[in-house]
Amino acid sequence: MLTLWDLLKPKSRNPPQSPVTTPKRPIAPPAPRPVVARRPAPTRAKRAPLGHPAKPDAQTRYDQVTREMLALHQVRVRKWRSRMSGVAWYVTYKDGRIQRLIEAPKPKGPMSMAVFLHEIGHHAIGFDKYKPRCLEEYHAWAWAISTMEAGGLNVTDAVRARMYRSLWYAVEKAKRRGIRVIPPELTPYLERPPRCARRQAATAA
Repeated sequence: MLTLWDLLKPKSRNPPQSPVTTPKRPIAPPAPRPVVARRPAPTRAKRAPLGHPAKPDAQTRYDQVTREMLALHQVRVRKWRSRMSGVAWYVTYKDGRIQRLIEAPKPKGPMSMAVFLHEIGHHAIGFDKYKPRCLEEYHAWAWAISTMEAGGLNVTDAVRARMYRSLWYAVEKAKRRGIRVIPPELTPYLERPPRCARRQAATAA
């Protein structure tokens, strides 16, 4: 039954509506990013200093030839020199023993190997076998170059220039001492080597 209050109560303009519920969708987590393996930065091979071997197998070959030559000719190294020079001599003891000695650069490249073999060559061909002294120098150098070629070692232009310079100096020294006849093997070395060849032979290691 309606009362007076029900008739006088203001009516709401917006009738109440039932709440609308929307279904909640599960939120999927973001997909993981693919892991890309990074390539290591390329490493540059270190360059060997000029005059020194660049490959380990080359130095192994030099060491092998050095041991073989010292053992074959029974030579002892008194001193490894830091410069591209050498000397060879022998000592005879009272009991007849002969000690063969050299001083030379330790072979680490074509030039040092050539100088080392040149000193070994003096013992290989024999002292006082060739006269005059400049002729012995020629045969020691010829033995060194032929040994390098037979062993597959690189004989560079600097090595040949060093041989020419050394033999020219030996001939000039013999001329200062009054030599009368130059051996025919040394006639190609009468002319002074060009300046560039002397500089190349002096600075090569």
